[in-house]
Formats: sequence, structure tokens, C-alpha cells
Amino acid sequence: MSRLAARFAQLKQQGRVALIPYITAGDPQPAVTVPLMHALVVAGADVLELGVPFSDPMADGPVIQQAAERALKHHVSLHHVLDMVREFRKKDSSTPVVLMGYLNPIEVFGYPAFAKAAAAAGVDGALTVDLPPEEADDFVTATRAHNLDTIFLLAPTSDAGRIQRILGVASGFVYYVSLRGVTGAGHLDLTEVRNKVSIIKKQTTLPVGVGFGIGSPEAAAQVAAFADAVVVGSALVQRVAALAATPDKIPAEAAAFIGSLRAAIDRVPTAKQSGGLR
Repeated sequence: MSRLAARFAQLKQQGRVALIPYITAGDPQPAVTVPLMHALVVAGADVLELGVPFSDPMADGPVIQQAAERALKHHVSLHHVLDMVREFRKKDSSTPVVLMGYLNPIEVFGYPAFAKAAAAAGVDGALTVDLPPEEADDFVTATRAHNLDTIFLLAPTSDAGRIQRILGVASGFVYYVSLRGVTGAGHLDLTEVRNKVSIIKKQTTLPVGVGFGIGSPEAAAQVAAFADAVVVGSALVQRVAALAATPDKIPAEAAAFIGSLRAAIDRVPTAKQSGGLR
């Protein structure tokens, strides 16, 4: 069983919802990333999403674009990100780590070589924002050969055929984008999100995570009422950016924010606790 499958199975048994924070590797300095990852886990993160810096992050809003720019100023590459995961694994062998980014660096690396190196470093899955399922066969074959999960995005505009196509290649969990736009943009329409998540859940046994636009404990709790995982990115990266000049303060500040989300999520009654169906 993969680390992702094991973690979601554990959470389901406990009647809890996963909290998945996103940070950009190397932001604002490479030395911050691994201590920050550990701090997030201590604060209550169940899975970590580690962004691979890229020069053209078209799915991301200005907050994460600027994070990538700060990391790239230090020449942080995919190879460096794998080194960070390898360092993280020296102290944490159980928390799943998913790389999130764009296809170009992986294509340059080569699918089989990337999958082998990522698995050896301790990566558990990859979410490539700009890889459509119609073109994912070679990538999925390479990653599954090394027991890496492939996470795909579903959007508010995904129709029934698109949902089925993506669920046919996804593993680990499914990431539902809760709004139309880039990361950090807009406001959640909770009724629409809840309805779409319900439709997706009827078609898969994979956990369904919800992200984009979740920036407060209140929003996290609202989404936790119907999702299997809450993904938080821009709101956390903003806090990292605010302390770029004092990087030693970042782990504690980020942990305090994630801890507030964790507490809010854990106050939401779940199906296991209430005896109903989730």
C-alpha cells in the first residue's frame, strides 16, 4: 500500500479529513524548505504538496508565481526538489509528499528517469497541472512502475465524460479545483462545490480533495464538511512571502496558520462521528 493510500485509510478509520498544505520548494530560500515541511507536519498536515518552481506557472495566481520567482533566483531545479524530499525523509518516513508542478521539467528529466529518481528520494505522487489525461499514458506507465501515484485536477467545467476519463488514470486522490480561475482567485461557491464533489464521489473510491480559494479556518471547515481533503496553498505561501526577509521565522508562522486550519477542520462532525454517510 502506498503512503498516500495508507494515510487516507488511516484518516477514514479515524473519521478525519486530510489537511494538505502547499508550499513552493526553495521559497524564499532553499534552506527553509525542509524545516518548513517538518513544521507543517507537526502542526497537523497529513500530506504535503511541494511545488516545483517553474518559469511559466499558468495555473497559478500572482502569489504562487512570485514564490516560484523567488525560488528560481536561487536556481532551484527539479533535481534540487528531489534532494529536499530525500533530506525530509531522514526524519519523516510516513508523511506522503506529492510534487505539484508543470510537465516541462519532467519531460526534460525523462519520464522513466524522473519516476525512478522521485521514488528513490521518497516522493509518493505527482500532480502535473498541464498534462491532460489523453496524453498521460507514457507518464502514468513510468510512474506506476515505481509505485508513484498520479494525481489529476478536476474543474467546475469538467463534464461527465471528462470526469470519467480522469478517474480512469488517477490514483492516490483526486484534486477538485473549487473555482474558475487561477490559485488564490475568487470566492468559493460552496453549494456548487459540494454538488460537484458529490457527483465525483459517486464515480470513484478515491478520496476527493478540494483546493484553490481556501484561505481561512472558516473556509477550511466548510469544505471539510463534504470533502476528504482540504488543500491550502496561496494563503500559506502569502505568509511565507511576508517573512522572506526573516526566513528563520517562517516555520513557526506557517505552523501556527496550519494549526488553526487543523483545529477548525477537526471541529467539523464527520460521517464516522455522526453515524451518517459522508
